[in-house]
Amino acid sequence: MTQTDNQNSAARVNRDDSAGRTDKPALWLWSQYAFDSFAWIVAVFLALILRLELLVIQINVPGAVAFCAVAVISQLVIGMSFALYRGRYAFGSFHEARLLVIVTVIVSVILLLVSIAFISVIQIPRSVAIIAFPFACIFMASTRYLKRMYVESKAKPGDDAQRTLIYGAGFLGKSLVTRMMQDRESPYFPVGLIDDDPAKKHLRLATVPVLGRLEDLPEIVRRTRATALVIAFSDVEAAQVRRVSDLVVGLNMRVLVLPPLREMLAGGGEKGLTDFREVAVEDLIGRRPVDIHADEVAGYIAGRRVLVTGAGGSIGSELCRQLAEFSPAELIMLDRDETGLQTTQISLTGRGLLTGRDTVLADIREAETLRAIFVDRKPEVVFHAAALKHVSLLEQYPEEAWKTNVLGTLNVLRAAEAAGVSNFVNISTDKAANPTSVLGHSKRVAEKLTAWTAGAAGKKYVSVRFGNVIGSRGSMLPLFTEQIRVGGPITVTDPEVTRFFMTIPEACQLVIQAGAIGRGGEVLILDMGEPVKILDVAQRMIAMSGKDIEIVFTGLRKGEKLHEDLVGIDEDDSRPLHPKISHTQVAALDPAMLDLRDWKAKGGIEAYSEGIAPPAEKGA
Repeated sequence: MTQTDNQNSAARVNRDDSAGRTDKPALWLWSQYAFDSFAWIVAVFLALILRLELLVIQINVPGAVAFCAVAVISQLVIGMSFALYRGRYAFGSFHEARLLVIVTVIVSVILLLVSIAFISVIQIPRSVAIIAFPFACIFMASTRYLKRMYVESKAKPGDDAQRTLIYGAGFLGKSLVTRMMQDRESPYFPVGLIDDDPAKKHLRLATVPVLGRLEDLPEIVRRTRATALVIAFSDVEAAQVRRVSDLVVGLNMRVLVLPPLREMLAGGGEKGLTDFREVAVEDLIGRRPVDIHADEVAGYIAGRRVLVTGAGGSIGSELCRQLAEFSPAELIMLDRDETGLQTTQISLTGRGLLTGRDTVLADIREAETLRAIFVDRKPEVVFHAAALKHVSLLEQYPEEAWKTNVLGTLNVLRAAEAAGVSNFVNISTDKAANPTSVLGHSKRVAEKLTAWTAGAAGKKYVSVRFGNVIGSRGSMLPLFTEQIRVGGPITVTDPEVTRFFMTIPEACQLVIQAGAIGRGGEVLILDMGEPVKILDVAQRMIAMSGKDIEIVFTGLRKGEKLHEDLVGIDEDDSRPLHPKISHTQVAALDPAMLDLRDWKAKGGIEAYSEGIAPPAEKGA
């Protein structure tokens, strides 16, 4: 079920719920008043019969009729005064029940006063008003309950709805079950609840029973024939999701989660209880947004001209969106990918005309072009996200890594120095720590060039190093998702391989924070948490999908490590300013010492075209 489908479903439920809350008294509201009036008539005559000890012949019929008329009229007047018949409260709800008791008490008091003031005329015992009160309450509540049961029975999802279990019988679980049961077109039909609280063992929510604890899931699935499980917790912990994923293996079940509570509260109606989604990798891994020091960030971003290279990429585009929230004087987005630039511009402005000065089409390999742009636009803060990043491809074409990741970074650094940029953040990778690949070696040189320029310019030029980013273009996890979608197989290099993971928003938050606290020439290393076993992720993604997918091991590719490092040999891991950012130093490299052949030799890199390899590029 897509998010749009869920929103449409929620809209239908809202329309159904609002049917009894219109400002104009609808026909059914008047019919309810008729039932309430009849309830008073029955209650009064029943009270009279009980009061007169079943001696019906002693009832003063004209007086009783007048007494009933007072009750009916009072019920209308008091009920309208308290909006009981104006649709202010949800029909059959506890709020309406409370109001019903208040109205009935007031009507009973009126009847008591009438019986006292006109006892000689109507000849109705004073105790009749008191005796009639509970009967009137019970009868009026009963008609509402029966009507609610009838409406809910007609509103249940159809036979083609997916049989669904709800994990969590708390507030969210109750709300979710109620929504599902009130939508005839809901694709999900709740057949049971699961909760680990022993006190809820016999609980029923909207007629749906709690069937057991999570550890009983396999048996519950066999008993209910459920094919979907919704985890009804806000901000569910990754350990909980992993526990569920382990239990659903082989059960052919889809596992869905609710959006975080902050999104449901801040979504402005766009996200709600029915906007559950498939379990994402970040749910399994447990990455969460971090607490950045907004005052430090605003101090070097707000009111200043900020330029982002690689603005059309996954990291660059998210950087632009987050930087825009700190009100820079100008946000300049630079990339050689025009489609990527347009996508980023649309996400920021809602338009993709590419006619403004916020987008710049340029290649960081073009030194003179880049220098002219920087001198003209005079950025004060630069985030350098443009790079080539695919390990296996760069192993085949190492000179391309040299041209973009090394010389391209040098071009950006020189242009920034010429334009007087005060803050420069070079986005690196964990593969630069103890590098074994072309990508790692090229990014390591980029870190050293950044450190040298920081010393030469005396400015806050820093590098930021982190690992795999969940959801970035061309990364492993979207590949797994696509492989599952087409039926497999999933390809994993090695059963023991591990990687660090971080969400794109989390990475960008820490990159921006690093720009505020980094000291010139430092490499800042983002805390990636514990490394994650890729095979575990693949197996859990398969379990979450409910499909039977094969896993094929392809072997480590050239340049790949079994386990990545964030901190290199002899590098520090001190965190003096932020608990999730380590500070270390790398040896500065004078650009005059750059040599392509020397770089290849030191890194054990083979040229892909030795016969026509370019000459050494000293002083590039």
